[in-house]
Amino acid sequence: MSTTLEAVFDGTVFRPKGTVSLKPNTRVQITIETEAPSEQPPESFLRVARSLRLKGPKDFSERIHDCFRY
Repeated sequence: MSTTLEAVFDGTVFRPKGTVSLKPNTRVQITIETEAPSEQPPESFLRVARSLRLKGPKDFSERIHDCFRY
């Protein structure tokens, strides 16, 4: 039987992107084909952070002690 599925390698194991209908400890043979990298440049952290529209004081880093009470 042959099945093709997409997976992501996390540095240790392959994590399937969908469900896999195999019993635990089933032995399989894996053939790896890497996808071409995206031609779109990665999104900047600052742009992503701004897009989240988080609420907080403008001087958050200077007043962080006011936001977290220990």
